[in-house]
Amino acid sequence: MIWWERWLFNALHVVVGATGVAYFWMKYLLETDDPFAIVNHPWEPTTLAAHVIAAPVFIALFGMVFRSHTLRKILSLKAANRRSGWTSLISFSAMALTGYLIQVVTSPLLISVAIWTHVATSIVFILGYTSHCVIGWRINRIPVGLQGAAAGRARIST
Repeated sequence: MIWWERWLFNALHVVVGATGVAYFWMKYLLETDDPFAIVNHPWEPTTLAAHVIAAPVFIALFGMVFRSHTLRKILSLKAANRRSGWTSLISFSAMALTGYLIQVVTSPLLISVAIWTHVATSIVFILGYTSHCVIGWRINRIPVGLQGAAAGRARIST
């Protein structure tokens, strides 16, 4: 993966995650004193707009990262960091699909199911991808000659 793909994907991961968490907090956890208010917080529409604008760019960049990183790692025989990678891949796919369904589904029941599935898969993706980055960073800090020995110690200790 090229450095700018990694940097931009991680930056968009933070932007989309932060705007999603902030919007959830404003929409579902805050209550306004005004009984006639349409929104619970003045920044709620702006936060949603930022989330909806950044998410398609994030999805497009995911396609680039899939080609340059994910597919190569899936086909590789080395199993380093594969569990968090699969967690990220599957939860990202479900998160993106439900994000689009929220915008096109018309049945109130299906919208509710899509929203809560989107929230659940987003939480799994944020935690899974963050752990994938941390584990990858730790693996890359180990000298190349010691990676096999460190992986063996990690398997024995867990």
